Amino acid sequence: MRFAIDRDFTVRTLADLVRINSINPSLEPGGPGEAEIAAYLARTLMRQGLTVDRHEPVPGRVSVVGRLAGAGPGPALMLNGHVDTVGVAGMQEPFSGAIRDGKLFARGAYDMKGSIAACLGAVKALADAGASFRGEVLLAAVADEEDASIGTADLLTKYRVDAAIVTEPTHLDICLAHKGFVWIEVETLGRAAHGSRFDLGVDANMAMGRFLGALDRLERELRTRTPHPLVGPPSLHAAVLRGGTAPSVYAASAKLTIERRTIPGETEAGAVAEIQAIVDDLAACDPSFRATSRSLLARQPFEVSPDARIVQMVRRAGERGPGQGAGVLRSDAVDGFGAARGCRVRDRSDRSHGRRCARGGGVGRSGIRSTARCHPSRSRGGLSALMSAQPTLLWTLAEMVITRDL
Repeated sequence: MRFAIDRDFTVRTLADLVRINSINPSLEPGGPGEAEIAAYLARTLMRQGLTVDRHEPVPGRVSVVGRLAGAGPGPALMLNGHVDTVGVAGMQEPFSGAIRDGKLFARGAYDMKGSIAACLGAVKALADAGASFRGEVLLAAVADEEDASIGTADLLTKYRVDAAIVTEPTHLDICLAHKGFVWIEVETLGRAAHGSRFDLGVDANMAMGRFLGALDRLERELRTRTPHPLVGPPSLHAAVLRGGTAPSVYAASAKLTIERRTIPGETEAGAVAEIQAIVDDLAACDPSFRATSRSLLARQPFEVSPDARIVQMVRRAGERGPGQGAGVLRSDAVDGFGAARGCRVRDRSDRSHGRRCARGGGVGRSGIRSTARCHPSRSRGGLSALMSAQPTLLWTLAEMVITRDL
């Protein structure tokens, strides 16, 4: 049986997708979210003969799952990508979809509507060929990856799959591991008073300064710890700081949001305990120091063995793709993917921008036990090459996975 990628369909679909504004409203007030793009994808998937389900865990935040069933029971493979984007500040033509010099330009073309179009092209190839296989292919176009991953978190409660390919941009390098994160809020407490009343006022901002000094020491210590062989050492940064109400008023409160990057083997509880230890030490040294700490959001780190069968299938598929070398998954076409294996598709939480293993595979609190080394995005400005190699690569992987045991 012959399979053929419909290049015109893939390119046309990508152009349609980037012309739909799907800015994440959690990041940009007034952003429309995913409802319109989800409706487009649902129609497209139904035209390819897939069964389509729509999920809306929060009003206006819509994910779509298309299911292509095989001839009988077998392994389930999910192709996963997000349809929300960040904002468009500074972009002259954020939704044009203009094609110049073999590249398509628009917000989300690279991250990651190009990958969604590639997945659609791969699934269309299977459907058009009338491929006889056992098992099921699911295409999940999820909401809210750019913020809290409520889309994939919702799908965790509804679907069980044997393997997933999270098609984030990696230049077709396999992603085997990446960091998680914990967002931790620390609040130092003071007493409001007029600026002339030093005898009454207690400055929460000064207290936060003492905390920041201790936090800086922890940050430097983290980077001396034994690094993970793929993602490096753990780290943290002081991300958002707010304190005080007016120049002539002692600050009654100062709040700091910390992002703590965790590596495989670390836990949310351990990261939070390190911050609470700083609070406790400062309070022990100075009874007037008052502060609290709490976890706001966490996503686990994870990794997969390079010997896992799903990883080996991805690697072999890459070697069969156009212009690919053995074991090196790179292409001039769009992006790439992480590969992951487990009893549930993982929550895509990866807020790991700037780390050694950039936005590659799915992340989550339960399920998949793996994904891979990837490289940070090397492109800027929301551009993506036209689709060619990646749909073929994804289709080849789909063909291999659904016809073999995982």
